[in-house]
Amino acid sequence: MKLTATLLLALAGLALTALPAQAGPKPPVPTWQAVVPPATVTGVDGQDYHPSCTALPGTDPTFRFWTRQNGSNRTVVFFEGGGACWDNLTCSFPIGSGLPPPAPQFYVSSISPATDPSTFNGLFRTDRADNPLRDWNIVYIPYCSGDIHAGSGSRMYANAGNPLLPPQFTLQHRGFDNFMAVLAWMKTNMKDPSQILVTGPSAGGYGATINFPWIVRSYATKRVSLLADASQGITTPAFDVGNPGRNSWNPQLAPWVFGPDPSLVPGPQVMRAVAAAHPRHKLAQFTTTVDAVQVGFYGVMKQYYPPGGSCPNPVADWNQQMLAALAADSQALPNFRYYVAAGDYHTLLRSPLFYDEATNGEPFAAWLGQMLKNEGGTNGVGGKWFNVACPTCLTPLPCQ
Repeated sequence: MKLTATLLLALAGLALTALPAQAGPKPPVPTWQAVVPPATVTGVDGQDYHPSCTALPGTDPTFRFWTRQNGSNRTVVFFEGGGACWDNLTCSFPIGSGLPPPAPQFYVSSISPATDPSTFNGLFRTDRADNPLRDWNIVYIPYCSGDIHAGSGSRMYANAGNPLLPPQFTLQHRGFDNFMAVLAWMKTNMKDPSQILVTGPSAGGYGATINFPWIVRSYATKRVSLLADASQGITTPAFDVGNPGRNSWNPQLAPWVFGPDPSLVPGPQVMRAVAAAHPRHKLAQFTTTVDAVQVGFYGVMKQYYPPGGSCPNPVADWNQQMLAALAADSQALPNFRYYVAAGDYHTLLRSPLFYDEATNGEPFAAWLGQMLKNEGGTNGVGGKWFNVACPTCLTPLPCQ
């Protein structure tokens, strides 16, 4: 299978690493704690789960997560991003494989031994007065399952040309198992917080959205908010119902929100279903107008799981569908907002852009702070929290 040069360049943006915090003196902060759950965990639903990374040959399958407890009564649940894989092609080429270009990179297969949330930028910084989350507890859920934190199963794939892998290999798509292990730990070790923010970038934004209903149901907390960063859900119908495709993961979507068959929920309607089911909570999405990584994944789906939208150009096609979905959600859901910035960069939650992005003079961090303050708003509606977009950001790109 041959990928176009445009898609290869876009997919190269997947190799995102943790950005270190900016230099300078910092006040003492609580120590991060790493937690390795047992091999079998009983989830909040009473079912047994088996947390694991992909177990791609040559990688460490051990799943672990991190917590930072400040003594606060407010908690961030952060789902890490890192691509996705679902068929022979995408699963044969993990991020960080060591293969030279033009080999693509699709997903993170294991947790790096160098992972250290205390070095992360963006919302993890405790030394910035403009960080609305600087004194919140944080539960950091790494991503190493290739399934947008949604899978619960294993699958065999045929090598599509990676010389470092055997002809066939099996991956553990256990993102949902990993989440249920984290949630079980939270219920045992963390009292009900007064406020929860569920968030994540890229694949982590999908994980945050898909698993939001479980967090709301598990806690008596009245103010549980959702922010999905660079995860707009623009997919093709063939991918959504495909096996291979989204169903390669045996995805676990809360049935009381999505219904009993996950394949019946189109990608662009996942956020809509979650927001509609939780009208008393605030939900939001951030994106740039032509996010190169989101466009790259959509281009792969459009090429191998057609037809996608009517526009042949995947950049314009993705942009048009993204804007249509945001408009529909904003009109139908009083508790939903969006922030659309110009450009093609991918994610900002772990980046200095968390502070530097200021579309139309509205700093992103301040916009998030208004969402969390709920100023003037009740039941997820109203308050000093509005949609933000640059002057031309809501104009769809012409089809070329």
